[in-house]
Amino acid sequence: MNDATIDADGWYAPANRIASPNCDARPDGAAIELVVIHNISLPPGVFGGDAVIDLFTNRLDWDAHPYYQGIRGLRVSAHFLIRRDGSLIQFVPCGLRAWHAGVSSWQGRERCNDFSVGIELEGSDDTPFTDAQYATLAPLVDALKRRYPIRGVVGHSDIAPGRKTDPGPHFDWRRLDGDAA
Repeated sequence: MNDATIDADGWYAPANRIASPNCDARPDGAAIELVVIHNISLPPGVFGGDAVIDLFTNRLDWDAHPYYQGIRGLRVSAHFLIRRDGSLIQFVPCGLRAWHAGVSSWQGRERCNDFSVGIELEGSDDTPFTDAQYATLAPLVDALKRRYPIRGVVGHSDIAPGRKTDPGPHFDWRRLDGDAA
């Protein structure tokens, strides 16, 4: 995946595409300058299955688990999801705005969805991420940096402090640079 690129529309060739309707056009002139790292599991702490995919494609069965009642009707997405086994799904082309950041601010700019790409890691705040996830994440971030004028790679907690805690304390930021194994 190291030499994979992102095309003019924002599709990353190594990713499996599953289109999410939860996206829209970026504001005119909005450059993609930020990568936001998240974690997600549905229900919380449960990995595998299709619940995250179903959430991002508006097909989640709200009655399938008691937790889902608290997020009933939520319409969200991310550009990418990296599963525990390292497999990669792209829901929204980078040229469009995915709905991942919510109320957010970075370096004095609000509405981070306008100028960011969201990457979800299947995981939770209290579970270490897998080697396979880092092996997929690092080349993806490198490809984003080659394609767009990225000025920062941050956690959801950095743009929504007090509201969000992901990617959590087990995320090893050094692994994005290949400094730690």
